Amino acid sequence: MSETQDKPPADSQPDAAPAHPTDAPVIPDAPYRPVIAAKAAKRANASVIGMVIALLLCVLAFLPIVLMNPAPKSEGFRPNVDVSAIARNAAGVAGFTPATPDTGAAFRPNYARWESGTGSGVPTWEVGFLTPKEAFIGLTQTAQANPTWVLQQTDNLPVTGTRNAGGQDWELRDSGKEKRSMVLEYRGTTIILSGTASLDEFATLAAAVVKSVEQAPLPSAPATPSSQPSA
Repeated sequence: MSETQDKPPADSQPDAAPAHPTDAPVIPDAPYRPVIAAKAAKRANASVIGMVIALLLCVLAFLPIVLMNPAPKSEGFRPNVDVSAIARNAAGVAGFTPATPDTGAAFRPNYARWESGTGSGVPTWEVGFLTPKEAFIGLTQTAQANPTWVLQQTDNLPVTGTRNAGGQDWELRDSGKEKRSMVLEYRGTTIILSGTASLDEFATLAAAVVKSVEQAPLPSAPATPSSQPSA
């Protein structure tokens, strides 16, 4: 036999798969994690702790101030206005006894003053009242009223009728909304009540005004020079 016959045919040998480097399993990239040095991390932590301590110190510093200044009550500030005392001081220049209506604690005065009338030419006694329903009524009284002044004080509101209060018929001027006025000429003075309160509250205050005016002495008439016969 020849050597060629002893060797197996080339086709009978198993195929050897060539090795390729790309056949290796692909490992996904791991997320990048920055590495902070120990000293840097310590400094960062120290800064955060310092900020927290500073904030706490600020809160502790302002806490006594807040505790010493409590929040105001919901009912708000109520000025202590002595209407009677102010009226007594004004009586000498007014020429009449200013009205000081007494409504108990129902109507709270928030101002009382004598206005010399520099701008309007009509000196007036003025008192402001807060009503039980937290509305407002202003009282204005004078012995020198004129039609123009009355129109100004009532904001040119139309006359809509009369309303009895305290046994007197007050002239009612109403806007049909919130603003209204009641006007009364009584015992030598003109009294105007103006504001945003209800008619019932107006009537209550008006009755107290009439009572106060009735208790006061009538204003004295201005003296007129007497004619002397010529010698």
